[in-house]
Amino acid sequence: MAMDRMYRFQRHFYDASRRYYLLGRDSMLDGLRPPLNGSILEIGCGTGRNLLKAARRYRDAKLFGVDISQEMLKSAIATMQRKSPNTPVRFACVDATSFDARQSLGVAKFDRIYFSYTLSMVPQWQAALAHASSMLTPEGELHVVDFGQCERLGSVFRNLFFRWLSAFHVTPRAALKSVLTQHAKDHGLRLDFSSRFGGYTWIAAIKPQVASQSPDH
Repeated sequence: MAMDRMYRFQRHFYDASRRYYLLGRDSMLDGLRPPLNGSILEIGCGTGRNLLKAARRYRDAKLFGVDISQEMLKSAIATMQRKSPNTPVRFACVDATSFDARQSLGVAKFDRIYFSYTLSMVPQWQAALAHASSMLTPEGELHVVDFGQCERLGSVFRNLFFRWLSAFHVTPRAALKSVLTQHAKDHGLRLDFSSRFGGYTWIAAIKPQVASQSPDH
């Protein structure tokens, strides 16, 4: 498949190159704060970089990762086995818009689900968001970090940057905030949204109106 062809070689240096422009990932992870022994699912887990950091932050959490690329999952599995061998993580190669979580991961609902620079690469990104929302527990939260619209960085930078991203099949979603806002409204939830680094990065979380109290980890 196309994603496997693209990542067959990229996966070996993906993290080293992306660290300089996939901004805000650690801030998003800090905001997860799952309940004690809670479950965390990353949709589009790539090389496992984020799951490794989540494992170190939330040591009691149950971790899950899915990706459409089997090549990237090879790296994710190797990363966890090498750097955190005692952390059990379940992985599955699935389509983000339609997978059966119980069948592929053994769990139907999750306390935290997040997308880290994934929605800008998923053609049916709104369907992926809706599907993720359907897999949350009643007190669950949906978190997103992705490219914004560079709204305070000027049109020249924005046009050049977006043209460069398109070479990697990446399309920042201009409608992301409005779609999340409507979803939160329709389901009686609240949206926490921030635009950082001049709009380079957008970070969002959809949560219950009265957030559950999570212990410090």
